[in-house]
Amino acid sequence: MIFGLPIGFTAPWVLVTLIALPVLWLILRAIPPAPIRRRFPGVVLLLGLTDEDTVTDRTPWWLLLLRMLAVAAVIVGLAGPVLNPQTREAGSGPLLILMDGSWASAPDWEARRDMVAALLDEAARDGRVAAVQRLSAPEPLLFLQADAWKARMAGVVPMAWGADETSMAAFAEMLEAADGFDTVWLSDGVARDGREDVLSALQDKGAVRVVQTGRGAMALMPPRYDDGKLVMRAQRSEVVLAQEVTALAIGTDPGGTEQVLASLPLVFEEGAQSSENALVLPSELRARLTRFEIAGVRSAGAVALSDDSLRRREVALIAGREDREGLQLLSPLHYLRQALVPTADVIEGALSDILPANPDVIVLADVAVLSEGETGAMIDWLENGGLLLRFAGPRLAASEISRTEEDPLLPVRLRAGGRSVGGAMSWGEPKSLAPFDVESPFYGLPVPDEVTVTAQVMAQPDPTLADRVIASLSDGTPLVTRKSVGQGQVVLVHVTANAEWSGLPLSGLFVQMLDRLAVLSAVGEEAEARLAGTTWQPLKVLDGFGRLEDAQTLPGVAGEALAEGRVGPDLRPGLYRDGEKVLALHAVDPETQLAPATWPVTVPVEGLRGAVTTDLSGYFLAAALVILALDVVASLFVSGRLWGARVAAVVLALMLPATDGFAQEASVTASHAQEVVLGHVRTGNREVDDIALAGLRGLSNVLHFRTSVEPEDPVSVDLETDELAFYPFLYWPITPDQPSPSREAYGKLNAYLRSGGMILFDTRDSDVARFGASSPTGRKLQKLAAGLDIPPLDPLPEDHVLTRTFYLLQDFPGRYMSRDVWVEAAPADAEKIEGMPFRNLNDGVTPVVIGGNDWGAAWAVDTRGNTLFPVGRGRAGERQRELAYRFGVNLIMHVLTGNYKSDQVHVPALLDRLGQ
Repeated sequence: MIFGLPIGFTAPWVLVTLIALPVLWLILRAIPPAPIRRRFPGVVLLLGLTDEDTVTDRTPWWLLLLRMLAVAAVIVGLAGPVLNPQTREAGSGPLLILMDGSWASAPDWEARRDMVAALLDEAARDGRVAAVQRLSAPEPLLFLQADAWKARMAGVVPMAWGADETSMAAFAEMLEAADGFDTVWLSDGVARDGREDVLSALQDKGAVRVVQTGRGAMALMPPRYDDGKLVMRAQRSEVVLAQEVTALAIGTDPGGTEQVLASLPLVFEEGAQSSENALVLPSELRARLTRFEIAGVRSAGAVALSDDSLRRREVALIAGREDREGLQLLSPLHYLRQALVPTADVIEGALSDILPANPDVIVLADVAVLSEGETGAMIDWLENGGLLLRFAGPRLAASEISRTEEDPLLPVRLRAGGRSVGGAMSWGEPKSLAPFDVESPFYGLPVPDEVTVTAQVMAQPDPTLADRVIASLSDGTPLVTRKSVGQGQVVLVHVTANAEWSGLPLSGLFVQMLDRLAVLSAVGEEAEARLAGTTWQPLKVLDGFGRLEDAQTLPGVAGEALAEGRVGPDLRPGLYRDGEKVLALHAVDPETQLAPATWPVTVPVEGLRGAVTTDLSGYFLAAALVILALDVVASLFVSGRLWGARVAAVVLALMLPATDGFAQEASVTASHAQEVVLGHVRTGNREVDDIALAGLRGLSNVLHFRTSVEPEDPVSVDLETDELAFYPFLYWPITPDQPSPSREAYGKLNAYLRSGGMILFDTRDSDVARFGASSPTGRKLQKLAAGLDIPPLDPLPEDHVLTRTFYLLQDFPGRYMSRDVWVEAAPADAEKIEGMPFRNLNDGVTPVVIGGNDWGAAWAVDTRGNTLFPVGRGRAGERQRELAYRFGVNLIMHVLTGNYKSDQVHVPALLDRLGQ
């Protein structure tokens, strides 16, 4: 630190040279001895004359000061000044940077990453190896050079969960096999079980210090319904000061765009850990909710997702007969109301009044016959995704509905009458329920022994019956059947909705079955039992910053694991679907209690550094250059030459490039006419065009080093505006969406092909298709070639001149390995002459070469000559790239020399080369 300022020096001894500044001042200010005065009368003739070029007798003090400042800036820059130097003792040995890496770390993650970068810089200066580890996603310890870890830090992000006791114990056990190291622990400030074991294991390996902020963490608990109100509760780990935050209810508007639908203040009293408030929303807004979040807090813990438990389903109840006064337990709808009212919005009334409201579920309890109009409206509602749940009863059993032909609103045909204890089709005793089949939506639900059935409506045997039964009795007769109608479904329970025919409505299994059928909205308190045996597919998952991402290929999750709710790498917070039901899993559950992390007195705890050490050397050296530039201007000013002719010439020279673009373009065109320049056709796809230009750059380099051809830098060619005659070879990569050339451009292309130019068409699809196959780029090539004057084509024969113009080749790979390369077809009379190993296939250059091996990517190099794309694997891949370059050399030599290799004069040399 210098004079209390946050500036230090890595080489402070260099500052000693500042002592020389006064000496420099004296040297610059030194005046030569005064001249001897001699009187000369002729001097009177010069009196009154002025000299335009004046020279001062000594350097002005302000110019000396400017030069001394430049020298001082150089000295200070070489001394290695740093901003915010850290007072520390140089460490030794390996350094472990341990980050909790949980959702609680996300709000200040950038500051944490800067802290890690500063720690890695310190380790690099001390010559220490380092390792970076996250407790939320532990990996085997890997100690590397600090620079290697700095390159990896871009991919280190917080997770949407925190380390639990099990993962911490596993990490502590992993540390036992490691050698000694020091540790810097970047804590998220939240107390977690199992942290003591990790701390003890780290202290056994070396010194430990902790870095954490004093702000603590804040989380939003999953919302719940209470008396028709949406209750939202937030927690914080630090409970000192009063605080107010805003909870936002976010959903979609009618156009599908996400926006804030409501906001709710949550006030933390001084010393309070949690805050709670209730929100009242109409059902229409409640159905469009997608998530809740704390404004300004960017973490998965501050986000609560909306699922079916909040989107209370609208269920319409319709009974076939009126309830008898005073006998509520005998009402067909009594048990349904008891199961539905806590978790759904129940609607009752006439079917004609209910259907326009478009409920999610319609329940018909012992309703046998519907009118023709009601049936048509019900079918339309079903096809749009509705769920019709029907319960049997005496009316349905006595009716003739669905006897000979299956009713569209029933899943199966029914037998006349029914089956009951003591009836014509009697049982000896009531029947129990059979275990649910693995294909049933009820699979995994326990079947109580006390649930028995005394009567039921029977299903007619049918080829489709077995596929529609989702629950049956112990004797195999159907209890629940189901079929699909459009996007909806019809479900029939073959017993009554009250306790007349069975004990099912009296059991907890009744509510669980309604839940599995997606009649209920919430999972409820018996989550583990209801989710048993189900598999839920992830739809969206939360990242550590609270952003929803596509689940992509994440595997399905067992319902038991989802009910347990232990989030981690194998069970990420997000939305999960099973059939029609959607369930949200949050980063924090309702039982979570946030508390501040506490550390033993033997462990030093410091705050997260707000300022990072910054090297200022470059700034001081740049300032020295600026001061020296000012010195030049000041010197010209002192000498009176600042606005002379030379300065005007410099200014004019600087202005000329901006006004002489036409002459510059003409010079570039002239160079193209005088030198060999390779070009590629612009496709309009920037990425493809950049690859093509880099590929021709690599091919030009190979030609320069291996042949007598020395191409200029390759260029991009616009078919509409550029002259094609300057380019002997054009590489044309094909993209599915590139525009077709205009009529004028086609005219230029045909003239170019007829005058000896060559175009290499590259569909770049040999990894998925062959030329001529129905690939997008293949179809595009056919459209582009329709307006070109292209001769008949054949696959490239083994004795074509392209196989020997410079290298002897039989394969022509690029990034992909395919021999499907097409060239101009040989004349019909081309025959092999005795004593000549090759046919003279054509007299000129083939105007087009077509393939899909992506030669541009195989040739592509950057400005330093490094290859840009992998080709194959290992040594075989390098061999393939070499063959791609050789094919490119053969192409260019063929363009420039034609078929000279087929001349008889070369036959002896070629025969000797081939060993014949």
